[in-house]
Amino acid sequence: MEIIYYGHAAFLLKGSRTVLIDPFLTGNPSASIKPDEIKECDIVIATHDHADHLGDSFDICKRNNAIFVSQHELAVLASEQGITAEGMNIGGSIKVKDVGIHMTLALHTSEKGHPTGVIVTMDSHSIYHAGDTGVFYDMKLIGEIYKPEIALLPIGDRYTMGINEAVRAVELLRPKFVIPMHYGTWPPIETDPTDFLKKVGEQAKVVILKPGEKFEL
Repeated sequence: MEIIYYGHAAFLLKGSRTVLIDPFLTGNPSASIKPDEIKECDIVIATHDHADHLGDSFDICKRNNAIFVSQHELAVLASEQGITAEGMNIGGSIKVKDVGIHMTLALHTSEKGHPTGVIVTMDSHSIYHAGDTGVFYDMKLIGEIYKPEIALLPIGDRYTMGINEAVRAVELLRPKFVIPMHYGTWPPIETDPTDFLKKVGEQAKVVILKPGEKFEL
């Protein structure tokens, strides 16, 4: 499986299926790709409705005939635009095109529904995208129950957890690999991922990706 970072919180998981998470590309100064350059996509997941996460989800779904997955309120909105959508909610699990998706809590705000994180299970790999969140102790349960191999964690502070809190999240989740996200897009969330790497230490392997770079399992 390949995990391609498109900047901010946007990732493409490429295995037997292609799953795009939080595709904020238009208006993203760090984006490494434009929405119309995405030609292959089976599933689009949005963790919540803020513009820097929902982003180009609907447009990409329409052009690629992809299935949109998100919390119920956003799925209803997508359906009203003619998009095939699968709604779900925190604590629930579904399977779409042989890809397992479990929706987790995220501590944040949104206009529609509740912010979420997601665990994607595909090709025997488990990836946790935390969405926008602060650290919370139930991450320990996420680690114990779903055993994510990779955690995609925000470190930018101000709107999400910062580096110190993200280090605690690693302690709770106990993944093998961690990829930091949601930092450096704009000055208010500028932070140094190498500081995160040093503080995580031996707990997990921190993989720092620049937009456009990929990590292969």
